[in-house]
Amino acid sequence: MAYREVTMIEVKEVLRQWLSGLSRKAMVRWVGLDRNTIRRYLQVAQQCGLHAADGVDALTDEKLSEVLAALGAGPGRPHGEGWAICERHREKIAGFIKDRIRLTKARKLLLRQGIDVSYPTLHRFAISELGFGKRRLTIPVADCGPGEELQLDTGRMGLLEPGEDGKRRRFKAFIVTSVLTRHRFVYPVFTEQTADAIEACEVAWEYFGGIFRVIIPDNTKAIVNIPDPLDPVINIAFQEYSQHRGFFIDPARVRAPQDKGRIERPFAFIENNFYPGRTFADLADLNR
Repeated sequence: MAYREVTMIEVKEVLRQWLSGLSRKAMVRWVGLDRNTIRRYLQVAQQCGLHAADGVDALTDEKLSEVLAALGAGPGRPHGEGWAICERHREKIAGFIKDRIRLTKARKLLLRQGIDVSYPTLHRFAISELGFGKRRLTIPVADCGPGEELQLDTGRMGLLEPGEDGKRRRFKAFIVTSVLTRHRFVYPVFTEQTADAIEACEVAWEYFGGIFRVIIPDNTKAIVNIPDPLDPVINIAFQEYSQHRGFFIDPARVRAPQDKGRIERPFAFIENNFYPGRTFADLADLNR
């Protein structure tokens, strides 16, 4: 008999959703696991003293480690050379965080000094070792109430004015929309990578005044590695980010705009009404 590997992120996500009051049907859809696997994780969690009514705060690192040990799972992703680089430059990274420099910018500053570390590794190190983001709280919400759902889409937008080389550069954008208020936030980017998605979310939280409980993303590869109506595979770095920030990911089905009906039309509105007829020199000009 073949046994599937049990990962820390997977178990943590199941327990987090269970302790948040999500139904098992929703957990099957959001986590992409079958009912039997979810049932096994929850049975072991209960044997370790966790109960659905305890709330997410009961899922401490110690309790998670206890559940993982009972399931025979490892403690998480192993630390590689990138982590060792972060350790060697701990004081410098801590200084960036103290000065409230975004991690995407911090990585660029490190690169300028010849220090090359991937964004996911830098983000994991900042969270687990330096307490990055611990003071930012999630808005307490009720079902379908304020701060409940945020829809996210990406797409190609317009062209910037010619640069020093005389060429015009096309930019993309992350567009996030509150399901309740339909307020929109647009974050222009040149690349559509996981670091860009995390940065867009961070700036969106500031714009909306808090963290939404559920993000419904389109199937951008920055967030969803493998889109599937029943078993989507979420990018592991973005999944860790969602666990740290305390929100859930509910991917839209492929080619199913009805899943995200409130964002498709705003996306067309932005394409057709905001950018045409206006000129921008760079992304900083766009953000202004």
